[in-house]
Amino acid sequence: MHYMLLCCFAEAAWTALPDDEKNRIMREYGALIRGLAERGRLRGGGRLRSTSSATTVRVQNGRPVFTDGPFAETKEQLGGYHVVDRRDLDEALSIAARIPTLPAGGAIEVRPIDSVEERP
Repeated sequence: MHYMLLCCFAEAAWTALPDDEKNRIMREYGALIRGLAERGRLRGGGRLRSTSSATTVRVQNGRPVFTDGPFAETKEQLGGYHVVDRRDLDEALSIAARIPTLPAGGAIEVRPIDSVEERP
């Protein structure tokens, strides 16, 4: 089963962290990701650029409308994601609990991914 780990952190809080703490967190992150990849558990992922680079697409009156910025104003922003292959939710949660941004105030949303073949 594949799970999406959505990694959220307040951009202002990240910016306020001292550089040495950010560097430590990213080194720990690198080690975690390398370990998952080496064990064949990582299926994809990436770090997202700042929300200032986002564009949101909606439809109004049957036409697409493009707006600078993220979809919604939130306290935390989506900063990256990982797709992992695990046996069950408990295993996916055990990976999420080791993500190094958590102690610094981050949050990880874990969601199962339905494959196209599983849809009715």
